[in-house]
Amino acid sequence: MSAKASKQSKAADSINARLQLVMRSGKYQLGYKTTLKTLRNGKSKLILIANNCPALRKSEIEYYAMLAKTGVHHFHGDNNELGTACGRYYRVCCLSITDPGDSDIIRTLPGNE
Repeated sequence: MSAKASKQSKAADSINARLQLVMRSGKYQLGYKTTLKTLRNGKSKLILIANNCPALRKSEIEYYAMLAKTGVHHFHGDNNELGTACGRYYRVCCLSITDPGDSDIIRTLPGNE
């Protein structure tokens, strides 16, 4: 049981490290409305959604992502943890990565689901 927990924490640390690299070197949009805008414009490469995002909002984002052929990753933390992982002091429900910069987050996350 502890081996599984440590494996999940290592995966979460890896995701957080890649996300911090995107915050430093890439382009992204934080929040629900701007995430939908980037999906509609076809600029989004990857979507991250917090696990306590409301079901209707989550399904709407997933639907737009499916139409735009964009990967969706369900972050294994709530919106407080997603905001902290982004280096912000506020809650973040979802974020859209438009340019990953130096990070390899696009190649590694969508296949993880």
